Amino acid sequence: MSAESTGQNEHYLRVFRRRFRTWRGTRPFWAGLFVLLSGFPIMYFPYADLQIGHLTLAMATTGGAGSLIIGVLLMVLGVSLWFQRHVQTFAGVAAILLALVSIPVSNLGGFVIGFLLAMVGGAMAVSWAPGKAEQPDAVTRKDDADAPEPAAAGATNGAGGEFDDLSGTTPTNGTNGRHSAG
Repeated sequence: MSAESTGQNEHYLRVFRRRFRTWRGTRPFWAGLFVLLSGFPIMYFPYADLQIGHLTLAMATTGGAGSLIIGVLLMVLGVSLWFQRHVQTFAGVAAILLALVSIPVSNLGGFVIGFLLAMVGGAMAVSWAPGKAEQPDAVTRKDDADAPEPAAAGATNGAGGEFDDLSGTTPTNGTNGRHSAG
């Protein structure tokens, strides 16, 4: 056993924290947390009873069932953002729409608390993009060294010194208009 090996001597909490940070970095964690937390006030306040001294103020509204459905859907969307990364755009848009629907249905979106959490979490989910893995600089592939470089847009193509049309789609760079929108 080497004195430099730290794999077996690390504390389990340090290992758990490192693994959690790695897991959290590969998905829209904070967006999922905000959307998950937004479901609680939207779901709770229509069923809450406030007590002011001996006076009980019942908050039960006709939108109670709608508030319950919106709150549960927001919580499910928050959990799905954590465990199913590929639905991040759908879940973000759905969270924003449910937040907007919660304004008239459930006491101004859980007294604006749930509404704001869902809007921020939905916007974060829509805008999230996975990080790019770092690639080593010194490693070059053998195939890349032999491949000719594509012609730059606006440069002369090798056949007669003519200029291309600045779209980068000439026979010299091998694109020939494939995968173009027009």
